[in-house]
Amino acid sequence: MTAPLRILAINGSERDGNTADVLRYAAGVAARRGVEFETVDLRSVRMDRCGPCGDCNTRTVPCAVEDGVADVVARMIEADGIVFAAPVHGFGTASLMQTFIERAGVGHLRFDRPLTNKVAGVVSVARRYSAGEVWAQLTVNALLNRMIVVGSGFPATVHALHRGDALKDDEGLTNVSRLVDRMIDMMELLAEHRRLTGQDGPIHTGEANERVGLALNAAEFEDTPEPALSAQARP
Repeated sequence: MTAPLRILAINGSERDGNTADVLRYAAGVAARRGVEFETVDLRSVRMDRCGPCGDCNTRTVPCAVEDGVADVVARMIEADGIVFAAPVHGFGTASLMQTFIERAGVGHLRFDRPLTNKVAGVVSVARRYSAGEVWAQLTVNALLNRMIVVGSGFPATVHALHRGDALKDDEGLTNVSRLVDRMIDMMELLAEHRRLTGQDGPIHTGEANERVGLALNAAEFEDTPEPALSAQARP
C-alpha cells in the first residue's frame, strides 16, 4: 500500500496566533485531499543562533551545534511538500524563521541540497505592510534549495492584526487553499513519476555546491588558471 503524501509546515511565529490559525486552515484543506499535514512550531524547538565559530565557509559536514535544528531538517527531508509560514515583524521575517533558515540552510542543507524537488509553498501573515517582501524572501530561500515552488495565482499572504483576524481574511484564505491544492497536485504528479520511472526527478548528483569557494568545490578550482587582468584593472 502506498504511503499517504505528507506536507510539513514550518511555523516561524513566536506565538500560537494568526499564523498558526492559517496553518490549521491549511491542514483542513490537505485533509480533504487525503494528505497528511504536520506543523513544526519553531517556538517549541530548541534552536541556537549562529555562533562565533565562523567556519561555515570551510566545513564540509553539518553544523556541530547540538540543538533541534537537525531533527527538523530530517523531518523536512522525509516530507513530500513543505510550507514555510511566517508573520511580518519589524517589516521583515519574524526572527525565529530567520534564525531557522540561516541555521538549517548554512549548517545542514547546502552540502547536497536534500530538499531538491520537494514541493514548496510560502505563506506570510501581516497587518498590512511587508507581506510581499517576507513572502518573496521565503520563496527565494525555497528556490535556493532547488525546491519546486508552485504558483497559486495571487501569493498566499494573509492580513491580520488581532488574534482571530486571519480567519476573517476571505481572499487571503482563498489563496492559501489554492496554494495547498496546487502543492498537492504537483506532489501527486511527482509521486506518479516515481511510480512509473523509479526515479525521483531531475536531480543532478555530483554537482558542485553553488557557493563558490566552499571547500566542497576546492578541487574544481585547483587547476583553474587565474583570469588575466585587463589593463584597466591592473594596479
